[in-house]
Amino acid sequence: MVRRCGLGAGGSIISADARAGPTAAFMLRHPAHLIALGAGAGLVPGAPGTAGTLLAFPLYWALASVCTAPILLGLIVLGFALGVWACGRTGRALGVADHGAIVWDEIIAFMLVLFFTPAGLLWQAFAFLLFRLFDILKPPPIRYYDRTLKNGFGVMFDDLLAAAYTLLVLAVFKPMFG
Repeated sequence: MVRRCGLGAGGSIISADARAGPTAAFMLRHPAHLIALGAGAGLVPGAPGTAGTLLAFPLYWALASVCTAPILLGLIVLGFALGVWACGRTGRALGVADHGAIVWDEIIAFMLVLFFTPAGLLWQAFAFLLFRLFDILKPPPIRYYDRTLKNGFGVMFDDLLAAAYTLLVLAVFKPMFG
């Protein structure tokens, strides 16, 4: 496999081609990469998005156990803003705006889902399945924004829409099974 090194968009150094994907060394080269790759969750072969979404569970539970609801929601909003920067920088370094290894978008969007999901592991598991379904299938307008917004905001925004769809379905099911 040929590895290319050179300057990417914005003068960032591309250390691996898009097919090879990032490595642990790439991830540790810059704090933005560590964040965008979910501290290594994005390096999981075959299902990095699922690994990132799963990582949201312990992060959310840990924060929810020590934060009030407004502080937790504020941290999620700050995580979104941090993700715009980290995912944008990492996408430029990889030469692919929304590389599959970038999972901070899944982490933050699913933490938002968990914030509004009814209590209980069954509801959280259902939310997980719905979120992954919407994130993978990208129903309109998610697919549109995924294709057209090629920057850090775009990476984060399409997962925010998948979170909104998930919460909408949960809101429909909650009165029936609540």
